[in-house]
Amino acid sequence: MVSAAEQMAANTSWAALGKATDLRKRIVFTLLLLIVYRLGTWIPVPGIDGAELREFMAGAGASIGGMLSMFTGGALGRMGIFALGIMPYISASIIVQLMTAMVPALEQLKKEGEQGRKKINQYTRYGTVFLATLQSYGLAVSLQSGDLVTNPGGFFIVSCMVTLIGGTMFLMWLGEQITARGIGNGISLIIFVGIIAEVPAALAQFFASGRSGAISPAVIIGVIVMVIVVIAFVVFMERSLRKVHIQYPRRQVGMKVYDGGSSHLPIKVNPAGVIPAIFASSLLLLPTTISTFSGGQGSSPIMSTVLAYFGPGQPLYLLFFTGMIVFFTYFYTYNVAFKPDEVADNLKNQNGFVPGIRPGKRTAEYLEYVVSRILVLGSGYLALVCLLPEILRAQFAIPFYFGGTSVLIVVSVTMDTIQQVQSHLLAHQYEGLIEKSQLGGKGKRRTRRKGTGRK
Repeated sequence: MVSAAEQMAANTSWAALGKATDLRKRIVFTLLLLIVYRLGTWIPVPGIDGAELREFMAGAGASIGGMLSMFTGGALGRMGIFALGIMPYISASIIVQLMTAMVPALEQLKKEGEQGRKKINQYTRYGTVFLATLQSYGLAVSLQSGDLVTNPGGFFIVSCMVTLIGGTMFLMWLGEQITARGIGNGISLIIFVGIIAEVPAALAQFFASGRSGAISPAVIIGVIVMVIVVIAFVVFMERSLRKVHIQYPRRQVGMKVYDGGSSHLPIKVNPAGVIPAIFASSLLLLPTTISTFSGGQGSSPIMSTVLAYFGPGQPLYLLFFTGMIVFFTYFYTYNVAFKPDEVADNLKNQNGFVPGIRPGKRTAEYLEYVVSRILVLGSGYLALVCLLPEILRAQFAIPFYFGGTSVLIVVSVTMDTIQQVQSHLLAHQYEGLIEKSQLGGKGKRRTRRKGTGRK
């Protein structure tokens, strides 16, 4: 049975956007801040040798350099002030979420409402500064070791660190402003825009390779078809649910007895979203990133061996990537996204139960059983989407980075933003109906008063 709200949402026309003034202001505000972000990616860090950097990134564009540059919206390739991107904030927020699930003090702080949420956000900001400091120092030293700096020395390292940390904190502030006063999740939109901004240049390079004969037309057509199929598959899987039937008993309020109702507990096939893929990618990129920007100078035999076996496209890299995606999918789901014990307690407090299952511990065990079976499909889906582009890129020598993680982010953010826009349009439609009903009620009362005066 479709609810009235769902019917109204389905019938909502995008032409109503012209009448929703508040929504238009939110969209314009979001676009302006995203333009500010894009302009910042072109402002260079002081002390970088531009010619050497362009030559270096031209050689690394099809490998790890292209991957990192795409996730930072090209800022890393140009060594802009936003070269670190928003990834330190995302890593810090994921770490804080995991610690909140495992540390009792932080878990209690989360239950304290608005004040607890502000405190947790403060810890996330501190973690962002810490991670950005480590990453900026490593990047500055790597740039200096790779002879990409005009005046190497301690002053360059300090100035580079201050610039990159400031850029990351400014991006974090932009994301928070978009979330509060704009439309959609600000942090996700920043990553989304960074990825989308690099797509036209990558496609132009891809088709230019086809015209020059470096890539056959069959490969070009195959890649285009694969992208369309992967996007459709991701949309289908992200909308897939496993509905657990929930029954509510009869209840008596005063002298009236209300019949028991039934509902469904929706469990997504992929409750963890793109976080397992991001976490696994971050861990695998760490040694390769250091080696890439240091130019391979001073690498130990151990590091050389690790890079030889765990480079992008290598069998051990793919195997380790798959294992970490599966591990983080289960770990993040059970510790953050869906806790069976908490869900079972909430159902018990609301007098809800799964038919044939006792409330409490038995319900938690049943939900854990259901989720564990669902995650076999969810983790396999994530691993397939993330690994398939890696394998094809290594086999067919595609001259630009195309990764499953970026596809997951783009599709998920697009779906989430569209849903939020529809929610705002639906709220505006409700407000219009309420105003019409109030005006109609006033008109009827005035007619009645006039009729009474005539009598």
